[in-house]
Amino acid sequence: MSDTPQDRSDTRLAKLVLGLRSGGVTEAAVLAAIEQTPRDLFVPNLFQERAWEDSALPIACGQTISQPLIVGLMTQALHLKPRHRVLEIGTGSGYQTAVLARIARYVYTVERYRTLLGEAEARLKHLGLLNVISRFGDGGEGWREQAPFDRILVTAAAPEEPRKLLAQLKPNGVLVAPVGRGPVQTLLRYVGDAKGAFVKEELGEVRFVPLLSGVAREL
Repeated sequence: MSDTPQDRSDTRLAKLVLGLRSGGVTEAAVLAAIEQTPRDLFVPNLFQERAWEDSALPIACGQTISQPLIVGLMTQALHLKPRHRVLEIGTGSGYQTAVLARIARYVYTVERYRTLLGEAEARLKHLGLLNVISRFGDGGEGWREQAPFDRILVTAAAPEEPRKLLAQLKPNGVLVAPVGRGPVQTLLRYVGDAKGAFVKEELGEVRFVPLLSGVAREL
């Protein structure tokens, strides 16, 4: 009896989750959110055979869908709880957004490419994730009208400390972002205290596309 495409997807997903566990993603809620999010829905047709690989893949507008291990580790680093309101900078394909939305109460996501945002909104609607509020705009500016947030996740490399985003965190909030100007950046976690100060922790080296100012002009 031959296996079906669904059987093959299930096998690849199981292998991926095992790899995430061995890579340090141990939080049950994060693993469950990744298991429940069909990555092949967020990957271009050209790369469907690689949808369940633990690797970053190209998407439209010169952007990428992040490696699942990085998605898992960054989500885990937020210490996310079901009551939290999260700001995501860089919607991209919507994959990271979907993972966050399966844990948090609300996800506010900002994307500078209108094409990417429209496609991501359609995918999230298809999955029934109605707790995502999206916006076309400059992610570096955050979302002042909805601030403060319990958690902020930045999915593009900030050239320097993201002070405008840190200012939009609640006391005792957490921000996770890649920071650096080169091809390799440092993943940082900022944890606030009740007085508005932050403790900064380095979580390792990562590779992200740069966080650009303004919105994109698309042909």
